[in-house]
Amino acid sequence: MATPAEARVDLSAIRHNVALLKERAGGAELMGAVKADAYGHGLVPSARAVLEGGASRLGTAFVAEALALREGGVTAPVLAWLITPGEPLDRAVAEDIELSAAHEGVLGEIAAAARRAGRPAKVHLEADTGMCRGGAPLATWPGLLSRALELRAEGVVEIVGLWSHFACADVPGHPSVGQQVEAYESALKLAEQAGAAGSSVIRHLSNSAAVLTLPAARFDLVRPGIAMYGLSPVPELGDFGLRPAMTLTARIALVKRVPEESGVSYGHLYVTDRETTLGLVPLGYADGILRHATGRAEVLAGGRRRTVAGRVCMDQFVIDVGDDPLSPGDEVVLFGPGDGGEPTAQEWADTLGTITHEIVTRIGSRVPRVHQHVTTSTPERP
Repeated sequence: MATPAEARVDLSAIRHNVALLKERAGGAELMGAVKADAYGHGLVPSARAVLEGGASRLGTAFVAEALALREGGVTAPVLAWLITPGEPLDRAVAEDIELSAAHEGVLGEIAAAARRAGRPAKVHLEADTGMCRGGAPLATWPGLLSRALELRAEGVVEIVGLWSHFACADVPGHPSVGQQVEAYESALKLAEQAGAAGSSVIRHLSNSAAVLTLPAARFDLVRPGIAMYGLSPVPELGDFGLRPAMTLTARIALVKRVPEESGVSYGHLYVTDRETTLGLVPLGYADGILRHATGRAEVLAGGRRRTVAGRVCMDQFVIDVGDDPLSPGDEVVLFGPGDGGEPTAQEWADTLGTITHEIVTRIGSRVPRVHQHVTTSTPERP
């Protein structure tokens, strides 16, 4: 069935990117971050491609995301790292979802769920090494280790990981990067002294940027996210050989000829300077097209790039194609790998003053994800 717009996801590109990252990881295990619907690319199909590319583990923000992987038939180890009170931890433990704990309260909830489930919970303890977001500050880290060891002795918790997260790995030369590595090593030393850092406990710190630029931070496992989807985590250093996986397209809904000095869309921010042809693109801010793309972002239509003409609306925006031919049903490409002259997600991000993460994760649920493989010419819709 034809749809007004679709996000085409090249799963072969995801496999390629993961294989490249696996090689750059230098022997470290790879956990692919598939949170936020695999950064907007479709959770289960993308997760499978990530595993096929060489990842041995997956990571999500929320328990519900991890459980959705299990419901989709994914059996690989999965870590959910953002735990809030009242989540279905009993089911998570029963489904062998690994859980992160950064303070004793969460650790207590996990332990209680493990007792009810009748099996130990697999836990990764998170240290705050300088991001001041998640994680236990080093001042409370010994207490978290002590409580985790008590619960391990009780048989309700298994310590499987010790981890932290970089704040500025995507900023080459930022002084906090080295400081965080040192703080993480201090946290590991405390864990070792306490008896919580055996050979089976996985140490992990690196995100996409660190995988590609900081070999010293690999430890036992790396956790790439955005790079798996082909978008550079450090664009000023290039694309690292990554291939963008998503191409966002729409079909022209309406074409009309309008006279000179016609105001276009809300507020008449764009006024035609001649008689011209306008095309209506059925995507808007409800679909994740940022409103401030108005008059700034470009799309590919009719073989040429066109700037968004007038204000982006909830469900649609307009392009001005001058005297070029355009018909309802013609394809418009908002962004993609750039092979056909279309803008890339990086260009959209640069134009709109944001990062590619926001460009791809904002694409809403009204836009179907169409997953494609090199080995088949028939798209798959999950």
